[in-house]
Amino acid sequence: MAKLWNGFWEVRHSGFVLAAIVLLGVNSLGQQDPAPAPTPGIQDNSFLVEEAYNQNFGVVQHISSFTRFFDSKDWNYTFTQEWPVPGDERHQLSYTLVALHSGSFPGSGAGIGDVFLNYRYQLVGSGDTRVAFSPRLSLIFPTGDSAQGRGAGSFGLQTSLPLSVVLSKKLVSHWNAGATFFPHAQDASGHQAATAGYNFGQSFIWLATNRFNVMLETVFARSQSVVASNHTDWTSSLFLSPGIRWAYNFKNGLQIVPGIGVPLGVGPSAGERAIFLYLSFEHPFRKIPKR
Repeated sequence: MAKLWNGFWEVRHSGFVLAAIVLLGVNSLGQQDPAPAPTPGIQDNSFLVEEAYNQNFGVVQHISSFTRFFDSKDWNYTFTQEWPVPGDERHQLSYTLVALHSGSFPGSGAGIGDVFLNYRYQLVGSGDTRVAFSPRLSLIFPTGDSAQGRGAGSFGLQTSLPLSVVLSKKLVSHWNAGATFFPHAQDASGHQAATAGYNFGQSFIWLATNRFNVMLETVFARSQSVVASNHTDWTSSLFLSPGIRWAYNFKNGLQIVPGIGVPLGVGPSAGERAIFLYLSFEHPFRKIPKR
């Protein structure tokens, strides 16, 4: 199955991979310690790593990304839309749609992948604090064709624990961990088995200006793939990805953020290279009261 990058979501052979870790000890720090110089500039997700800032009241974000892997011949396009829950911006709902092609099935063409429905809770901080933490839980619907390498062939659950830390006026870091579980994943031949996976991700964002960022991301994933009925194998991947992004701000509140990254495989992924293209539109959808 192809690889999918959105924040950090990877699909390889058996399905989507993310991981779980406990980061709850930062609560008081995130609530009480303001960032030294919060920037009104870009606070989008890193490309492969998920940030921990929920959408503000009355603001929606539309995120598109395209990834092309040169060795495996996989490619994917993802579209995510993030909405704050009315009345309480600590809660965020979003969905992710995927179109992809698996290089392992060269004659299969492109098709729809699995669909994600996501809920995030702003447990610690916000985009205006030094530390922010927003656990996410996702339900995965088996809309992709597992026989063509486009889906896991099973409903699944995924958790992600993104932590964002402002290190200085010019440097921000994001840290991810999460897990994915499919109780009845399928391979291309229809064999079924329960599969699990985990990952860790980390990014540094240099705020060269409020509207131009330089990024370096690292993502590691380990996942099971179905090889026979009730039998699985583990595979691992590791990527380093430099990138840049920049913003166009408009008087009506619209912010457009394009970006480009170059994921490079190392260790178990040595020899793999990819190009990552990013485009975000963020704008108010209702009148925002003055504070």
